[in-house]
Amino acid sequence: MVHQRTIARDVTFSGVGVHSGQRVRLVFRPSDSGRILFRRSDLGGAEAPITLDRVESRNSTTLVTERFKVRTVEHALAALFAFGIQSLVIELDAEEMPILDGSARPFVEALENAGTRDLDHAAIPLRIMAPIVVRDGDASVVAEPVEGACGVWLSYAIEYSHPAIRTQSLGLMLNPETFAREIAPARTFGFLSDVESLRRQGLARGASTENTVILDEVRVVNPPLRFPDEFVRHKLLDLAGDLALIGRPLSGRFTASRAGHRLHLKLVQALAARSEDSDRRGMP
Repeated sequence: MVHQRTIARDVTFSGVGVHSGQRVRLVFRPSDSGRILFRRSDLGGAEAPITLDRVESRNSTTLVTERFKVRTVEHALAALFAFGIQSLVIELDAEEMPILDGSARPFVEALENAGTRDLDHAAIPLRIMAPIVVRDGDASVVAEPVEGACGVWLSYAIEYSHPAIRTQSLGLMLNPETFAREIAPARTFGFLSDVESLRRQGLARGASTENTVILDEVRVVNPPLRFPDEFVRHKLLDLAGDLALIGRPLSGRFTASRAGHRLHLKLVQALAARSEDSDRRGMP
């Protein structure tokens, strides 16, 4: 039996939100609750679990409650998902998670240093039994069974007209080792041509060459890249973080093409709806 897992001790981060530009202090705290709970220390300790009907996807993944938001949760959730951590309090004193260096590597390093401990609760995977497909034009995300195997396989394909990106694709089995080595270091990226528009919308106010791979019309403004295909690797990171919203381990193959947070969320919601229907009918 696989047990639910938490961390062995507190881990603290500080930085700025990539969209809000606000300074934020973030603490991961061990928990025996069996779920990931967000706590706003600046709002008297107001708490909220992940609830799929209260998630927004606008350039990042945001949790919404009647009282507060927590923006840009996907990088931290991706690391927790890859390391099999389902029980944790995530405490922060502003509305957005810190972007740190733009990747999930700082979260991985902190989790490795903190260590983990198993809980008494079983971690029961949600196994993909039949394909689920969500589409929007030529963009798609697909969940499929993996015959005779357990675990999570991820693959992603992207296509941009920008000469530094073009067409990139990558697939791998997700586990702590592959995530730490192949996905976690990949940073978020953006285009100089979009900056003014994003900032008028209240976005990208904390983005900089320290936390974002920035592209002008023909090149990367702040080289070097960490991987030749860093862009598709970061999309895999985002997919892992959005799959974590399901709140339990997964077993299946997940394939995305030209997608993004909004389509990832639609797939997760479809997975949750199918799981709830199976539970009502007494199916495994």
